[in-house]
Amino acid sequence: MEISSTDDPATVEAVPDVHLSQLVAGDRISVQGYTIDAGATVPEHSHSHEQAGFATRGEAVFLIGGEERVVSAGDAYVIPGEEPHAVENRGDEPFEGVDVFSPPRTDPDWQD
Repeated sequence: MEISSTDDPATVEAVPDVHLSQLVAGDRISVQGYTIDAGATVPEHSHSHEQAGFATRGEAVFLIGGEERVVSAGDAYVIPGEEPHAVENRGDEPFEGVDVFSPPRTDPDWQD
């Protein structure tokens, strides 16, 4: 069994004011922590991995399939693999949470 805390792993600033941490990875899933600072944007992107997440702090707008969807602390979400999506933190506080990827996303381009 592998145990990791959001306080343990190295955090990478994937794009300005967007901080990601690879927490753990198994044979079929991986878990990453995120913090998106107030006013920051995750540009539109896609990946083959199905992405499920849980927001623990703040609020952000997900842009997916031509729609804007607000995700707030306490909300869970799923983004299908290959679905282009972006995230905007239009609020005054960080947007934080965890994402689970299947299959594991062990080599995301933001780690380079």
